[in-house]
Parts: sequence; C-alpha cells; structure tokens
Amino acid sequence: MTELIKGSLILAGAIFMFLAALGVVRLPDLLTRMHATTKAATLGATLIMLAVALHFGQVAVVARAFGVILFIMMTAPVAAHVIGRAGYFVGSRLWSGTVKDELKPNYDPLTHRLKSHLETEANAARPPRDPEDAP
Repeated sequence: MTELIKGSLILAGAIFMFLAALGVVRLPDLLTRMHATTKAATLGATLIMLAVALHFGQVAVVARAFGVILFIMMTAPVAAHVIGRAGYFVGSRLWSGTVKDELKPNYDPLTHRLKSHLETEANAARPPRDPEDAP
C-alpha cells in the first residue's frame, strides 16, 4: 500500500514539475511564466519530498524532507516576486492580453520607486495645495 502512495506522490510531483517546465515554454510573458513555475514546481517538489520521507521513514530523513519542503515554500514565492519585480522594472513587456497593470500608476520609471498603497491614499485624501500659501 505504501508503494502505491509513494508511486502516486512521485508521479504527481513529476507531472507538476513537467507542467512548470511547460509553463516556461508556452506562456507569453515573464510574469505569467513566474506564476506557473512558482506554483507548479513548488507543489511538485513538495510531493516528491513527501514520497522521499515516506520511503525512508527514518526520523532524520523525514525531518530533512520537511525542512526542504519548508525551505522551498518560504523561498520560492519570494524569489519569484523579486525576479518578476526586477523584470517589470527593466521594462519586460507584458502580454498583449494583459487586462490590468496595477503597478503602472504607482511606479516611477525614472527613480525606480514604487509609491506605497498608503502614500497613494494619503495623497488622494490631502486637499490640493494653494499656490499662494507656498513659502
């Protein structure tokens, strides 16, 4: 029975890893590729590491497998975010079918700074300055 479970976990993990690779090849722009690889590859690696933990069944191996899973789950989304943000900042073109670009109104391409959501709300709530009040 455990052989069937291990085999299923490995097969499912390999399928998700294949889908991640397929996403890199087939998807149209950097941001959608990053989304596909992060989600699918993280799940694929997690399933394979669960199969490893089941196969060996020793406390040390299971602890290491869960450590690897935790490490991947913590670092993969952060790495994908940083790579996607860097790609956006250097001008990687978005897919022509992109409906909404939420960074565009908050990003200054000259200074490479993003306005935070709180800054945007504060500026919207602030009344306009009267030029006569300027020092």
